[in-house]
Amino acid sequence: MNKFKSNNNIVFDCKYHVIWCPKYRRKVLIGDVEKRLKEILIDVALDTRCEIIEMETDVNHIHILVSVDPQFGIMKFIKRAKGRSSNLLRKEFKHLRTKLPTLWTNSTLVSSVGSVSLEVVKKYIENQQTSQRPNAKQKWEDYLKDVN
Repeated sequence: MNKFKSNNNIVFDCKYHVIWCPKYRRKVLIGDVEKRLKEILIDVALDTRCEIIEMETDVNHIHILVSVDPQFGIMKFIKRAKGRSSNLLRKEFKHLRTKLPTLWTNSTLVSSVGSVSLEVVKKYIENQQTSQRPNAKQKWEDYLKDVN
């Protein structure tokens, strides 16, 4: 059974799989940058009353499975998450200011979770860092088969 949430006038279960990348897909989401990014995104989720269900980075992109109040909206969460993380990470890590004109691309993938089971998406996100490049294509094809 789904775990529904509610605010003053809506009962909801809105989950999204969100992906975005650093500018030029630079491989900067490693070490302390990765750790700090996750801390910032958890803070943004708390501030916006969203729940990050799963989150994982690869060196050049981040996957987030997030539950969002529909009155607040997924794009408000993403804009706040990208804006705050870009601002703070570029202040704290000088190499991000010298390598990139901005931290994030303007693009974001947002997919509502519902056409596939929540467990499939969670497993896909959990396995991001353990995937090897030669297996990545097959893994993505397997994921798409589960979606359809």
